[in-house]
Amino acid sequence: MHAQIQGRRRAVRERRRCMTKRSRRETITFKHPFRLKGIDGVLPPGAYEVITDEEMIEGLSFASFRRVATMIMVPGAPRGSTMEMVAISSIDLSDAQRIDASAA
Repeated sequence: MHAQIQGRRRAVRERRRCMTKRSRRETITFKHPFRLKGIDGVLPPGAYEVITDEEMIEGLSFASFRRVATMIMVPGAPRGSTMEMVAISSIDLSDAQRIDASAA
């Protein structure tokens, strides 16, 4: 009986731990060539998949998440036949989007 209770408690803890993190994916489109810190060279205009990892803020009476990582999928290799996931700053991404939107 005691082992059963411990097993259930362990399962609940594991479920809670799994539910405290999430990843969001979105596609962002750039109309002009752009740069991001941490990525060598200029990236061509186009659609880019951005992945944001978030973790739940514990102790609140409502669900709230904080961003812990932002990654972008960019063409790898010289011909762009592969994709590479690169960690970036969400602020740098916002800046690049703002610059792209203001370019005429």
